[in-house]
Amino acid sequence: MSSTPLDLAPVQAQVASLLPRALDDLRTLVAIPSVADERIFPREDCERAAHWVADAFRAEGIDDARLVETPDGSNVVLGYRPGPPGAPTVLLYSHYDVQPPLDDAAWLTPPFELTERDGRLYGRGSADCKGNIVTHLTALRALRALGGDDFPVGIRIVIEGSEEQGTGGLDQYVEAHPGELAADAILIADTGNATLGLPTLTVSLRGATNVVVTVEALEGEIHSGMFGGAAPDALAALVHILSSLRDDAGNTTIDGIPPEIADATWPGVDYDPDQFRSDAGMLEGTRLLGSGRVSDQLWSRPAVTILGIDAPNVVGSAAAIQPRAAARLNLRVPPGADAQDLQDKLVAHLENHAPWGVKVTTTRDAVGQPFQARTDGHVFDTLSRALADAFGKETVTAGQGGSIPLCNVLASEYPDAQIVLLGVEEPACLIHAPNESVAPSEIEQLAVGEALFLSRLG
Repeated sequence: MSSTPLDLAPVQAQVASLLPRALDDLRTLVAIPSVADERIFPREDCERAAHWVADAFRAEGIDDARLVETPDGSNVVLGYRPGPPGAPTVLLYSHYDVQPPLDDAAWLTPPFELTERDGRLYGRGSADCKGNIVTHLTALRALRALGGDDFPVGIRIVIEGSEEQGTGGLDQYVEAHPGELAADAILIADTGNATLGLPTLTVSLRGATNVVVTVEALEGEIHSGMFGGAAPDALAALVHILSSLRDDAGNTTIDGIPPEIADATWPGVDYDPDQFRSDAGMLEGTRLLGSGRVSDQLWSRPAVTILGIDAPNVVGSAAAIQPRAAARLNLRVPPGADAQDLQDKLVAHLENHAPWGVKVTTTRDAVGQPFQARTDGHVFDTLSRALADAFGKETVTAGQGGSIPLCNVLASEYPDAQIVLLGVEEPACLIHAPNESVAPSEIEQLAVGEALFLSRLG
């Protein structure tokens, strides 16, 4: 390939001609129910998806693309093609495993059959993350079509097989094989634009941890008529504790978190409140939580969510005071805060806010630290400009409320590499929910931007 960077127009034309093939690939991939949970889907489905991915990248010049088993038993697809002498290496990441379909009845079309409706393509994994895989493939195909078989940079691919399960197989593999995935730039294709058609680089991820809080007050159930009013109620005590985690405005209120973390503001693009209401499916009359902007609440401040409660079902419940109740809480930790410290503060808060002398115990999950990307340097500037040219709009930066622990692992193993996050998963995609979808225009324009970036970086 020539060392002269490619112009925008021919890249756009080439990617446009490749888009039907990309969507055919997406249709094939979505049809494979690659849920990395053998309790729900057979392991063979993930293996089939992994082999398809390896074959597809080998066909595009990554000759050694292969399946490698990770410590959690899943297969990651790895591959590497060196670039010209002195050229940087770019690692392209995505994952082929998907979330379970959840409620089949809630899908308007079959979850594992890519279906067009109103200009969008519906199917589990269409955006998260198979749409990103075909975007990588399309960018590489465009480069080869326009410049010959050689790429302007070294290309390393890492396509994970158990990201949605959070079992850490790839994280453990990276730590056990230092230097194997070395790169100068790492493109994590597992996020998306702030809104459809607005080029966005995700530069921060909240960390996360779960805590189970259990409240005990009695030796056993007792009659609410005979003892109610004087006997401590474990379920009521739990409700009291949980209500202390938010103020009247909906701000998360964990004792001991300093104002610079609790009231932090997001410096990048805001999330339009009306758009957020629509994207979140908020019911009419409900109010946004918190005293800050939507972007502040999502990307810069800690948040606690109640994931589940152990309590009697309404149907079948008896007139009894509950001796025991429990809740599972999810704590999201913004960049600038330490996840272990915030978990400690949450546990102390739960214990300190227990009423009536009830017994409180907590069980902690492992902590995942937040991630903050570097926004200086040639890689970030080149990618920002390439995406701006591809989408015809200036690139903005956003945060991500979710967590991708691999980012911190890669940052620790390769401190000189610049890590940036991008992808096709804009809010309307409804990833992880029924009726997940992707806009073909996001695949097309992102592939243009990625091809331009690889060309210019070389």
